[in-house]
Amino acid sequence: MTTVSPVTAPQGRLARIRKSDLWWSFWHHKSAVFAAGLLALLVIGAFAAPLFVPQNPFDPAQLSLMNAEYPPIWLEGGQWPYLLGTDTQGRDILSALLYGSRISILIGLASVALSLVAGISLGLVAGYFGGIIDNALMRVGDVLLSIPTILIAILVSAIVRELLPPSLRDIGAGGVLVLAIVLSAWVQYARTVRAQTAVERGKEYVQAAKLLRVPARRIMLWHILPNTLTPILVAATLNFGMAILTEATLSFLGIGMPASQPSLGTLIRLGNQFLFAGIWWVVIFPVLHLCLLVVAVNLLGDWLRDALNPKLR
Repeated sequence: MTTVSPVTAPQGRLARIRKSDLWWSFWHHKSAVFAAGLLALLVIGAFAAPLFVPQNPFDPAQLSLMNAEYPPIWLEGGQWPYLLGTDTQGRDILSALLYGSRISILIGLASVALSLVAGISLGLVAGYFGGIIDNALMRVGDVLLSIPTILIAILVSAIVRELLPPSLRDIGAGGVLVLAIVLSAWVQYARTVRAQTAVERGKEYVQAAKLLRVPARRIMLWHILPNTLTPILVAATLNFGMAILTEATLSFLGIGMPASQPSLGTLIRLGNQFLFAGIWWVVIFPVLHLCLLVVAVNLLGDWLRDALNPKLR
């Protein structure tokens, strides 16, 4: 009798991953490698920012008006260690970018994760059982799809913020944004999973599981769901960038993250008034950072969509 060492099992899985078509496609797709490297750099920089940035930009005790309005270090008047300059309050722009992008990334991840859970669950139920449940869920989805995403997010964000006590509005701003994005984003996942489930439930392996009296929940989660994940993974990757943009738009409009917990959108809103006042770096660098983050995510999503498309293999 042979036994498998606990060390060799992960090594075997790693070897299979390295031999997979997806791995080969990734390393032979230059834009995907570039996007993955850029995204890793931005994410690591955001969450490791306290280790190397000169200040916590949102701690008033670390700010000084004596350091206000320094230009980027490569321009005349630039000062070390403020590589990208400072704003009117002496806040280091690079530090603000990294701390702000952390909030944007977390909101994007949370909204995509919750949208996936809600969309997959409702899509499985609608596609598997059909009938009244299917019609009701899909009609709700049709109504939500008929309303622009940003309008849904604005309405939900404004209503929930008004319902919260004033003392909780700033604290719960991130949660309100996630809820607003989720309410408009789950429909795409639900419709995709519902269509796949409706096809899979008629196949022989599902019928065999029913004859063996396997519970419906187990059939949906362990038999049908794995066969619906390919389009869902692609949609989730692309929607991650869209969620970051939606959060930035809401924050720019003043109904997103407050100035005490600024995201990239809040930084753009605060710096927009200084665009033509001579300190352009206060708004230009947050815009560039947001663009790089979203472009990196979208490039990865485009590669994943092509790599998982059997017609392009």
